[in-house]
Amino acid sequence: FMPSSFMSYAVDYDGDGKKDIWGSFPDVFASAANYLSSVGWKDDVTWGRQVQLPEGFDESLAGLDTKKKLAEWADLGITRFDGSELPSRDDIVASVVIPDDNEGRVYLAYANYDALMRWNRSHYFVAAVGYLSDRIRFPR
Repeated sequence: FMPSSFMSYAVDYDGDGKKDIWGSFPDVFASAANYLSSVGWKDDVTWGRQVQLPEGFDESLAGLDTKKKLAEWADLGITRFDGSELPSRDDIVASVVIPDDNEGRVYLAYANYDALMRWNRSHYFVAAVGYLSDRIRFPR
């Protein structure tokens, strides 16, 4: 956290009377959650998912400014990374993110991806934190 972020979002979660994001894991995680909640993190959806693009995908559709329903992306030939169909939820909109090139990783980015991008504008940061959140929420 920058000093202004600390002042706005730090939390004394362990109840010791100090907001200690350097020495208290409870304070660290509660402060991070407080910040993410304030920028739009939604607990009922994930951050995104790695996907496969069809041959000849129009890369001008990639980027966080283009949002479509999952069914619309499916109609354009996008599948889950394993080749299976995308979820059939019409209440979720997503963007296609290609951080490297279309031969590398490609993601469908949901609202939580946008929230993480408000914290750090790096697609690599967002993917790393997203995967970490998945492993915490859905341990193998």
